[in-house]
Amino acid sequence: GPKKTDFHIVFFFIHNKRSRHSLGRPGKRQLPLHHRCLRGPFLTTPGQHSLENRAPCDAGIDFAKKLLVFEVVSFSFFLFSSLVAQGLKLAINLLNSKDVDEAIRAHINLKVLRLGMMGSAVGSVMGCLFLMLSMVNVIEIRLGMLSCGSKSAVHSVTALVLLVSSALLVYISTAVYAFLH
Repeated sequence: GPKKTDFHIVFFFIHNKRSRHSLGRPGKRQLPLHHRCLRGPFLTTPGQHSLENRAPCDAGIDFAKKLLVFEVVSFSFFLFSSLVAQGLKLAINLLNSKDVDEAIRAHINLKVLRLGMMGSAVGSVMGCLFLMLSMVNVIEIRLGMLSCGSKSAVHSVTALVLLVSSALLVYISTAVYAFLH
């Protein structure tokens, strides 16, 4: 039959904590952060002027359209990632329920596990990339176009790209290492 592996459930506890992470007041139930990412369209209005206060720095309607597309695609990737991980978690919990003596171990098809973990990781990375693109659009709409040299916009986008890219590099390296070992 297919090759199976013993899998420690720790990955899913980590994912479960990550998917419940939200911003807000302590003690208040809030949607997970990636379920609340469709905020950009509500931060912008057609014909809005940037805070740079120069006409050439104002973003056109095409930026608002791209913003909406990027946020919908980002949300879709995050949802895909979460559902794949939750599906794996469900499968492992169901398999684990057959062996109550091994509370932190489950037997699962290695190919299915790897494919699911990689699918979830790719979904998370793509979600982050599209969310970053949407944030760049929000910055350009609110602070001024990068092409007009708005210092606030350039600094904000630089910080965003550097921090998110660094975090994604760590995440991808860890995911590839886990996949290969």
